[in-house]
Amino acid sequence: MKHKKVVLGVTGGIAIYKTLEVISMLKKLEVEVQVIMTRHAAQFIHPMTFEAMSGKRVLTDLFTLGEDSRIEHIEVAKTADLFVIVPATANIIAKMAHGIADDLLSTTLLATRAPLYVAPAMNTRMYEHASVQENLKILRDRGAGIIEPEAGRLACGDTGRGKLATPEDIVEVILFALEARDRLKGKRVLVTAGPTVEPIDPVRFISNPSSGKMGFEMARAARRLGAQVCLVAGPVTLKTPLGVERIDVTTSEEMYREVMARYDETDIVIKAAAVLDYRPQKVFEKKIKKEDIESSLPLERTRDILKTLGEHKKHQFLVGFAAQTHDVVAYAKEKIIAKHLDFMVANDVSRTSSGFRTDENEVYLITRDLQVTHVALNKKSIIAKEILEKIADMVE
Repeated sequence: MKHKKVVLGVTGGIAIYKTLEVISMLKKLEVEVQVIMTRHAAQFIHPMTFEAMSGKRVLTDLFTLGEDSRIEHIEVAKTADLFVIVPATANIIAKMAHGIADDLLSTTLLATRAPLYVAPAMNTRMYEHASVQENLKILRDRGAGIIEPEAGRLACGDTGRGKLATPEDIVEVILFALEARDRLKGKRVLVTAGPTVEPIDPVRFISNPSSGKMGFEMARAARRLGAQVCLVAGPVTLKTPLGVERIDVTTSEEMYREVMARYDETDIVIKAAAVLDYRPQKVFEKKIKKEDIESSLPLERTRDILKTLGEHKKHQFLVGFAAQTHDVVAYAKEKIIAKHLDFMVANDVSRTSSGFRTDENEVYLITRDLQVTHVALNKKSIIAKEILEKIADMVE
């Protein structure tokens, strides 16, 4: 994200305080943020606060010249990689829709050719008003992205749609816009993620500690490379990545059915889920006694989804994940051959610093000709990007 410049237009709404968190998150990612505030925005929060958060002078005056007496709003408009309006009031939405330029922000918006995203925030009745909806349609038709507001209790006490999207969602949209490329455009990617759960009785089950974070980051990275992504997820609480179709499952058999139903139309399969190898032979309708479990709990093998995919492979590019506690690379090499895979990601889940339930990972990447590349400990989001770039190299 270094050298990326986002111009953040801030208008006068009660949700303005959330914009400070957006700036904080972007700065942590080393994105340069230039804030332009309207006169009404400055009535809610003093520009000095935004200067402290962004590390740059906040722009407010249309008639202030920049360095070397340059016309400031033109220079900002030329150098922006992305324009985002947070929060966007009904007033600024109307100005953008109808080409009104009566202050610094609206004038700069007319001068820029950078992609534009708008995050509306206002009272429900205002948001649903025909004129606001018509103005939003005008912006959509011109290519602007609308970061849809949420439904909930508003500051005025009303309940309904109009609540500003969360800072996390806004930043996700910004990152997608900054990073989006077409390396996998036209490709259909299927990602599996998370654990599977096999019930014993109504209150007990067998599972594993997979959080699904790596699989979700893989889906996010594939989408940012332009792929059409379907994510089949076991029971996790993670938010669906932007632009990704999500299908929730619980058991190994449910995951098998959903994956196989989509296999023929898929180009790349990334099998990152931690699917259980065994399940109880019988699921009891009533809670059984501890003594009965201790004496006998017969298990049976679940279907090997990855092996089945390899046996039926036609045009698909198959990527497997191997979570091991020892002999990580050796086991992964055996698996890539036995299951007819094209690529393997292997990691040691015995380490507390990486793997299950952490935000970081350390992996080995193994190609079908058994070449091994070590990827040092890093955030799972960074690891996922590197993996998807390598996959793109191999399928192009």
